[in-house]
Amino acid sequence: MQYAILIYGNEQAMMSADKASTEAVLGAYRAYTDAVQQAGILVGSNRLRPSQAATTVRIAEGKSQVLNGPYADTKEQLGGYYVVDVADLDAAIAWGSRCPGAQYGTIEVRPIWEMTDY
Repeated sequence: MQYAILIYGNEQAMMSADKASTEAVLGAYRAYTDAVQQAGILVGSNRLRPSQAATTVRIAEGKSQVLNGPYADTKEQLGGYYVVDVADLDAAIAWGSRCPGAQYGTIEVRPIWEMTDY
């Protein structure tokens, strides 16, 4: 079954981190990505640009509204994700807990509801 490992963190803190700290975090992510790939469970992954680069779209009274930036002002922002294909939720949680983002933010593990499942 496929699961999304969603990585939330304080992007302001990450953007203002010194070079050594940034390199350490990026190194940890490279190692984690290698481990997920070597386990043969990686479906996809990406880092997201900062939330200020986001565009929010919603429909109000039948009209599309497009807003620059994130919709919600929160302490943690979605910064990236992995999609893994593992046996069950316990395995997905185990991989989520190994994600470097768990050390400084929040990891959300969510089963993917494939469009063919409805």
